[in-house]
Amino acid sequence: MSKVGPDPGPAADGASASLSTVVRVRSLLPSLPPAEARVAQRVIDDPEAVANSTITELAQACGTSETTVIRFCRAIGFAGYPELRLTLATEAGRAQGVTGGRVVGSDISTDDTLQQVVEKISFADARAVEETANQLDIEALERVVAAIVDARRVDIYGVGASAFVALDFQQKLHRIGRTSYGWSDAHIMLTSAAVLEPGDVAVGISHTGTTVDTIDALNVAKRRGATTVALTNFPRSPIAEVADYVLTTAARETTFRSGATASRLAQLTVVDCVFVGVAQRTYEPTREHLEATREAVRVRRVGPDRRRR
Repeated sequence: MSKVGPDPGPAADGASASLSTVVRVRSLLPSLPPAEARVAQRVIDDPEAVANSTITELAQACGTSETTVIRFCRAIGFAGYPELRLTLATEAGRAQGVTGGRVVGSDISTDDTLQQVVEKISFADARAVEETANQLDIEALERVVAAIVDARRVDIYGVGASAFVALDFQQKLHRIGRTSYGWSDAHIMLTSAAVLEPGDVAVGISHTGTTVDTIDALNVAKRRGATTVALTNFPRSPIAEVADYVLTTAARETTFRSGATASRLAQLTVVDCVFVGVAQRTYEPTREHLEATREAVRVRRVGPDRRRR
């Protein structure tokens, strides 16, 4: 089975209109060589400054050569540095219009007021959802939905913050009658994967794409013949190597927000897209299951008479 996922390589027009340059650079950062990674980090940290720098100034600021800067530009899909500068300048101007000139896209500092903290967090969370939706590979999404619709069972793996997303996905599928299991214990993940069969689906959720427990479980599932799906922020990360289909998010974790809500919101956005796609293709039985489960828990809610007491 050929892998389906985002193509992070050079585009025909140099850049994707729907995927911002900073988002693309951030997703490819872990896979870049050290010298190119320094240039990438500079683009991520201050894209406006890069747009206003010559190639010589950027190379000096990053402690590297102009040749490395050019290699970096080509690695992220641009013909050269002038095209990167122009695109960053255009995107910076667009961002200024969205934020009204306020600096809300930067990291949280110790000098920020609580109001600024609220603005930065809400901006980051909203952008994570928006940018995730913009870059989501619809072809990969369609194939994942089809695989889950046809699956005998779906096993979902995630540890740490990703475990909450895995359990949310499992609960959603279970509620509409899909046999599904969400696992976060490393040993149970492996034993679960070991009994999967061709036609089953295994989903591994890892923001970094480097979580060993999740990668190992997905690898076992793949060897068993199950269809494997990776949900990650980094399309060239190790988890993508063991996945038939790769779905990516576009969230940024910062100094104070490693494993932050933004990354989980981005993951939940993708999970919702998969879930609704499955529900849409199985509309009648899904509606019956939703009505049955809604009725089952209705008596567990506080009624009007009790609320008035």
